[in-house]
Amino acid sequence: MTLRERKKAKTRAAIRDAALRLFTEQGYAATTVEQIAEAAEVSPSTFFRYFPTKEDVVLIDDYDPLIVAAIRDQPASTPVIEAVLQGMRDVFEQLTEEEWVSERRRQALFRVVPELRARQQQQTLDAVDMLSAVIAERLGVPADDAGARALTGALVGVMLAFLYPRHEVGFQPDDFDRVKQALISVREHLEPLRS
Repeated sequence: MTLRERKKAKTRAAIRDAALRLFTEQGYAATTVEQIAEAAEVSPSTFFRYFPTKEDVVLIDDYDPLIVAAIRDQPASTPVIEAVLQGMRDVFEQLTEEEWVSERRRQALFRVVPELRARQQQQTLDAVDMLSAVIAERLGVPADDAGARALTGALVGVMLAFLYPRHEVGFQPDDFDRVKQALISVREHLEPLRS
C-alpha cells in the first residue's frame, strides 16, 4: 500500500476501534457519532467519509474483498470449494491478535443489537452475491448461473450452521476444517440424488 492508503487504513481502524470500545462500554444506542469521532480523534465529517452511518462501523466487513481476491489467487486446478476455503483461511490466518479481538467484538454486537441483526441479514445476501460471482468465475460459467448460486448457498448455509453456535467464543482456527468436513458430508448425502 502507498503511504496515503496506509494512513487511510489507520484512520479507518482507529474509528472502528473507538466505536467498538464505546459500544461495549456504554451500549450501541447510547453512543453517538460525535463521541466516536472524539474518541478516534477525528472530526464527525471524517467519520462519515469512512462510514456512511453509525451502523456501518459494525456492518461493513473489510475482509470480504480480501477473501474474493484470495479465492481468485488460488491455482486454477484447485476445486472450487477448496479454493474458497483456502482463500478464506489465507485471509484469516494473516490477522493479528488485535484484529481478531476487533472482529470478535464486532460479531458480538450482532448478537445483542436488534437493528444490526436486521441489516446483517441483508449483508449476508450481499455476501452470497459476491461469493457466487467469484465461484461462477472459477467454474467458467455466467455470474447468474443457477448452479454456482446453489453451490454458494450450500457453502454459506454450512458455514452459518457450523460457525454461529461458536460465536460465543469467536472464530477458531479449526473452523475451516469443520466446514470442509461438513461439506464432504453434504456431498455424500446428496450423491443418491444423481440416480
